[in-house]
Amino acid sequence: MPDAGRDLTRLRIALTTFFALDGFIFAGWVVRIPAIKQQTNASAGDLGLALLGVSAGAVVTMTLIGRLCRRYGSHPVTVVCAVALSLSVSLPPLTHSAPALGAVLLVFGAAYGGINVAFNSAAVDLVAALRRPVMPTFHAAFSLGGMTGAGLGGLVAGALSPTRHLFALTVVGLVVTAVAGRTLLRQEPPAPAEARPSPHRAERQGTARTGQRGLVLVFGLVALCTAYGEGAMADWGALHLQQDLTASSGVAAAGYSCFALAMTVGRATGTTLLERLGRARTVIAGGTVAAAGMLLGSLAPSVWAALIGFAVTGLGLANLFPVAVERAGALTGPSGVAVASTLGYGGMLLGPPAIGFMADWFSLPAALTSVAALAAVAAVIGVATRRTMGS
Repeated sequence: MPDAGRDLTRLRIALTTFFALDGFIFAGWVVRIPAIKQQTNASAGDLGLALLGVSAGAVVTMTLIGRLCRRYGSHPVTVVCAVALSLSVSLPPLTHSAPALGAVLLVFGAAYGGINVAFNSAAVDLVAALRRPVMPTFHAAFSLGGMTGAGLGGLVAGALSPTRHLFALTVVGLVVTAVAGRTLLRQEPPAPAEARPSPHRAERQGTARTGQRGLVLVFGLVALCTAYGEGAMADWGALHLQQDLTASSGVAAAGYSCFALAMTVGRATGTTLLERLGRARTVIAGGTVAAAGMLLGSLAPSVWAALIGFAVTGLGLANLFPVAVERAGALTGPSGVAVASTLGYGGMLLGPPAIGFMADWFSLPAALTSVAALAAVAAVIGVATRRTMGS
């Protein structure tokens, strides 16, 4: 038992490292988008189409990665996807046209989506073996990695060209993968505790498949509601503060930082919250808090009230996606993780343009209330699936 406990601890550290690496690499790429736009001489419209390659590559790949995880195991697939992600992040600076950029971003997006399905599947197995709701801590590591990657990227942007910066990310990614990947490749996914039936065994036996798949879609809808809010805040939060509340550019930029920091804090404390409230109450409370926070953030008459609303929204949304993915994976294994993740990416892809259209029809503050509406939908789903979601 002590050896088994040490193995689970090492596995948890390795998976946490991969979550953080994923956020670190992705954020490092994001901060160099303006420089890549200038290098490729792309218009705003052309750049927008090229950037869709990331989401398109991820969505197309996720179902396939779920199948590969079932066939070969989530651990080796995680390592392979980490290598692919590390290598592909160095490709965008090598392009000199928007179509070429879009093509390499398809590859980058496929690797990014693939590793998200693979390490979330591995995390679902570990959560079942530990018999503790630790999934939010992995997503907190992703958020911390993203904040670190964005911060360092901003610091080196003036000193390093995009080519050197993103190549450095490649080197870091390969080194981290070589170190942390050894633990994953040496260990089989842990078997769930005997008190719980294995989700993979249940999938093979085909027990109540139709009902399980329906619930996976429902949990995927929770992921969609969460990701819609994240995408909307990333793309429109700063503009709302600057355009509608006449905030300075610096204060406007702090809007998303408040949201992201609050989400990171919420995920870091998510395990404690889940142990005290259970999954259903956490989703209900989180959706309700996020809805109230976004109503304040979008309709408040002052900048500081809006910033508080953004932070409250981040706290509310923080644990909805981890719970949704964990529940989907517990029901049908990697295929459930793939479905929930795909719907989540769909929400992130849908959010920014939907907000834009609604802003044209009504106003940006009114459009941002759709984030509150979908957070409320997540809370209602929590009520409706209270028994299935479990404690």
